[in-house]
Amino acid sequence: MSTVVKEMLAARPAAPGGVDRDRLARCIEECVTCAQACTACADACLSEEMVADLTTCIRTDADCADLCTATAAILSRRTGHATEVTRAVLTACAAACRSCADECASHADRHEHCRICAEACRRCAQACEDLLSSLT
Repeated sequence: MSTVVKEMLAARPAAPGGVDRDRLARCIEECVTCAQACTACADACLSEEMVADLTTCIRTDADCADLCTATAAILSRRTGHATEVTRAVLTACAAACRSCADECASHADRHEHCRICAEACRRCAQACEDLLSSLT
């Protein structure tokens, strides 16, 4: 886990109430990693010979990357957060990650970038679900 994420959370003057810092840090880190993997996977899909067969994968990658980026940003801004917004964004991110993981997994036997992306998406979905289950 990124020490920068943990350091920033620890350096905050007002500690986030009711949030497990380890789960929060892991979720932020997994969201950033997943966004990068999805962006790279979409780009790699665009370079494949049968790009037309990968349009759903590319769109799913883009949606997942956007939601992961937004989730990491919202989770990083802990001052005055609203639990219902946090729950909603975590739920949406986990759903997008599961969808993207399933789509990429369907191409994983032919495209290594899709296999890697599917794994990153599954880890991110799990991190979102873990944080969601720990919210008070």
